[in-house]
Parts: sequence; C-alpha cells; structure tokens
Amino acid sequence: MSEPVITDLQDWLAALSQTSVLIELGALLACGLLAWLLARLVSRAFVERELNSIMFGRRIVDGVLFPALWLCLAYAARKLLDYSMPLALFKLAIPVLISLLVIRLGVKVLQAAFNNTPAIRLLERSISWIAWAAMVLWVSGLLPLLMDELDQISWTVGGASLSVRKIIEGTLTAGLVLIISLWISSAIETKLLRKATGGELSLRKAFSNAARALLMFVGLLLALSAVGIDLTALSVLGGAIGVGIGFGLQKLAANYVSGFVILAERSMRIGDSVQVDNFSGVITQINARYTVIRSLAGRESIVPNEMLITSRVENLSLADPRVWQSTNVSVAYDSDVDLVSRLLLQAAATQERVLADPGPAVVLLAFGADGLEFRLGYWIGDPENGSDNLRSLINLEILRLLREHRVEIPFPQRVIHTRPV
Repeated sequence: MSEPVITDLQDWLAALSQTSVLIELGALLACGLLAWLLARLVSRAFVERELNSIMFGRRIVDGVLFPALWLCLAYAARKLLDYSMPLALFKLAIPVLISLLVIRLGVKVLQAAFNNTPAIRLLERSISWIAWAAMVLWVSGLLPLLMDELDQISWTVGGASLSVRKIIEGTLTAGLVLIISLWISSAIETKLLRKATGGELSLRKAFSNAARALLMFVGLLLALSAVGIDLTALSVLGGAIGVGIGFGLQKLAANYVSGFVILAERSMRIGDSVQVDNFSGVITQINARYTVIRSLAGRESIVPNEMLITSRVENLSLADPRVWQSTNVSVAYDSDVDLVSRLLLQAAATQERVLADPGPAVVLLAFGADGLEFRLGYWIGDPENGSDNLRSLINLEILRLLREHRVEIPFPQRVIHTRPV
C-alpha cells in the first residue's frame, strides 16, 4: 500500500497519537534489542578484536555494526508492517538511524585513521551537524524542495554545467568515498600489524603505508569524478605540475623512497639501538618520510630517511643485540697483576646485566707514565636499558675492591730538578 506523505506538524502529531504507534515502538525496540544481541554475538566470535575497532568500538553501541544491524532490521520490519497498518513512527526512525550510522561511520574512521587533533574533532562535529540537519530536512519534507531550489542556481564552466546541488551532492559523495577508503586502509593496517614484531613489523608497515597511499589516490580520483571534474582535462595540467613539483621536491621524494627502502630491506627496524650523527637511541617509529629515534634521556630526534640511507649509521641490534663495553683502570707498578685481574673480573661478575657467555675479559693495555693500565671488557644483552649506568656501577665496585685489597690507584706525579744558579 502507498504511504501518505506527512508534511504538516499537525499531521505528524495526529499520526503519532494513534494506537498503532505503540506497535511500531515495540517493533523498533525489538529490532534494537535483536541488533544488540547479534552485534554482541559477532563481537564474541572475534576473540582478538581491537577494543576500539571501527566495527565494534569499545562498547557494542559505540561501533558501526550495531546501528547498521538496527537499520537493516528496522527497514525489514517497516516493510512487513506496511501491509497491515499506516506507519508514522518508522518514517521518523529510519532517517534517525541512517544519520546515526553515518555519524558513527565517519567519526570512528577518522579516529582510527588520524590522531585526535583539534582539526579532526572539528571535522567530526561537522559530520554530526550535517547528518542531523539532513535528517530534519528529510523528515520535514523540505529536503526535496531545498535541493530543487539549489538546482536552479547554476552556471557554465567551459563545456560543463554546474549547480549548487551538483556541488553539494558531489562533495558528499566524495566525502563518503574517502571515508570508505580510509576505513579499508585502516582495516588493512590493523590486520597487517597485529602480532608483528621486529623486521616483520617494519615490512608490514611498508605494505600498510603503500596500501593506504594507493587507496587514498584511488579515492581521490573517484571523489573528483563524483564532483563532476573531468579527469581527462587534468592530464596535461597534471603533467606540467608534476614536473615542477618533481624538481622542487627532490629531497621530499628522496625521503619517501628511502623510507620504503629501509622498511623493505629491514636494515633498521623498530626497537633497534642506533647512533646517527652523534645521537644515540632506540628507533620508535619508521614513517614514510622520517624516522623517530628516542634517546635514553627522553629526547626524540626526527631523522629524515635519506640521511639513514646516505650517511653512516651504527646499528647495535642489527645482527646481534649484544653490545661490548669496556672501562679502563690504572694501578701502581708494584701491584700484583694477577690479583688486579681477578678483582676486575669479580667486579664485572657482580652485575646481573653482564653476560656470562661470552664472559668478561681483562687485558694489560699499556705501561703508562703513572702506572699499569688495564682494560676490563664485558658484554651486555640489553643496551636499550643504558650503558653509562652499568659502567658506573662496575667502576664503583672496582674502586671498592681495590681499596679493600689495598691496591694503589696512582695519580700523576712529576719530579722537578732544579739547578743552582
């Protein structure tokens, strides 16, 4: 049966005051409860799902799946009830559910794809206002009239005819295409980076960045086509602009290419301890353009990827996470060499971070001007926890043992001969 169009407020009030509205309300609540149960069952099936995923969210009602299921069930119930009674509440509920789904989808995708910046929060509020405004215009019956009026405001650009309605529809379509592209790329990134560590994490990060760039490029082309821009007309202009940008952004392009080379060949991985340009730290991020290195003091250095390719980089964790360290000690010439060697080895063995295999070693380094110079060398397996702190502990233990066994640590002494005038 055909549905009467409700265009007046009094008609809305009259329609919502009928007893059949209670049946519609019960059907909507039943659809909502069934949608919640289905979303809960599906979320339990994904045991390893992310707590703040796009489909499920931190709570069941926060994700996209719940409003999508509720909308589908409500639309099916509307079709069933349409054959037996006039509907009023469903005419209001369906647009509300569609607006809720659009808001949830846009907000969750933006939160997953980008950081929670003020610009992203402003964009999220804009999506909410646009969705609710479109819902109000749709329910009130003003949306078709408004779109017809906007279609009358038109102008000609070259051989194409543009209107305000076409621009609005094209912009909304472009936004939807970009949101879907971001959704797919976020899902691919989450799937690829799950349970990935070390070199595998770097390689998967490279594929994730490439997939996102490709999807965003395809989404941009579809968005431009949806707005009504002829892509063939941009080929010549795009070629000229591309040549100019290529000459002007050589360094930027080199950094992007270097980033993909680093991620592909895995010469540096997230978690490696490196030293670049006299700055030592642990790699925390490898992005397409730059790499973030965090020192043990808390400072972070943003290093362009081209520097990591073209300059010398010390990677302390590439082949083996173990690192060799040493400390030098001078003792008097009359000291017992064997005793000094045993004390130095004992000082290194007292520290848990010093590896037993290969064990520490002591060598008589040189016959100095003031005494015998020994070098104590040892291996550690956790350089990310610091080296100076361990060296300080070993030096303190060496000093204690030498004083305990009365081994003299010499200081510079000079004999001055004077001649009588």
